[in-house]
Amino acid sequence: MTASTSVRRTALGALTIIAGAMLVMPVQAQNHPISSGQRATAQQVSERGVPLEELAPNAPDTYVVKRGDTLWGISGMYLKRPWRWPELWGMNLKAIPNPHLIFPGQTLYLEKDGAYARLRTSRSSEPETVRVSPRTRSDSLADSALPTLKPHLIEPFLVEPLVVDAQVLEHAPRVIATTEERVLMASGDRVYVRGDAASPMLAEAGEPRFYRVFRDAVALKDPVSGAVLGYEAQYLGKAELVRGEAFEEVPNGKGGYSAEYVPATVTLSATKEEVRAGDRLLPAPARAFANYIPRAPELDVDASVVSIYGSSSVTYAAQNQVVAINKGAEDGIEAGYVLSLLTKGARVKDSTDPSKAMIKLPSEINGTAMVFRTFDRVSYALILEIRDGVRVGDRLVNPK
Repeated sequence: MTASTSVRRTALGALTIIAGAMLVMPVQAQNHPISSGQRATAQQVSERGVPLEELAPNAPDTYVVKRGDTLWGISGMYLKRPWRWPELWGMNLKAIPNPHLIFPGQTLYLEKDGAYARLRTSRSSEPETVRVSPRTRSDSLADSALPTLKPHLIEPFLVEPLVVDAQVLEHAPRVIATTEERVLMASGDRVYVRGDAASPMLAEAGEPRFYRVFRDAVALKDPVSGAVLGYEAQYLGKAELVRGEAFEEVPNGKGGYSAEYVPATVTLSATKEEVRAGDRLLPAPARAFANYIPRAPELDVDASVVSIYGSSSVTYAAQNQVVAINKGAEDGIEAGYVLSLLTKGARVKDSTDPSKAMIKLPSEINGTAMVFRTFDRVSYALILEIRDGVRVGDRLVNPK
């Protein structure tokens, strides 16, 4: 095998190369959901691409994907409206079950045909190939795939925000005591936890071993209707179960023994704040590869900012901050949806009117946000770009 080998379509290898498409993993290895609307759109544009006027002024004819690149960054390099990335790529989803992965080292070619342009990983006159070098280390393709956004911006929020029913935390295992009778505990410390009577914390096969610690479920209220959409719990850190709850036989002083309850023991790690008695634990979700394509929603969206994540004292959210919005999976919202942010439109006094009447200024486009995590009635979105600060009540709509 030479130092650089051309890998083509194969039925046996770990890689699959399909002409005119991205490098993808086998279906059984990755299974990203593709909606019927996205499939229909992709099929319509798979032979056409996007109009030339949609290209960014300096869109390169060729580009070699580098480590550190993101789908959103490359989208903005090629398109005036980055959410049209699926159309530029011309995803033929009939042939490609998973179009979400491109990798460092691939060369992207911008091909123009008449009034339209498409992006490929080979020139149209060449078979689709990708160059790889031999190595002794085995890497997961999912781990090397290009992320949609800079990982450090959203990775914490993929596990931190928790929107729950009012009863979930109330019945979750709770911290009841700390070592050395300390009030506050941090990473590396051990604390003692008691589970609900119906679901104690047990160190048995099949039972959770890793947990997340939360506090104070705060109601998320719809700024439009006032309805409670869910309860957002404050994330404190991680915990690992050392010993499960049990009953121990202890002498009763009368020549016999009695059963005495002993709480579970957990070790804290990666704490963001001190942990104290009353804090709650919930099983940690399995780590999952999360990636998605930036795209415009396939449905009409008119959402509002519910809260700015991480601080109740902050009035305005800035770029790269996360906001909760009042639409979720039940409303058809999906990770990867790009939305335009609109200002509320301030109310001002008309000083030119003798009556000094109050008037409402029009809402203006203020920037762009991308949804990256959804719950039933609430979603979280990362602010990608803004002109002015974003506040509770600002609207998010389909990008124009």
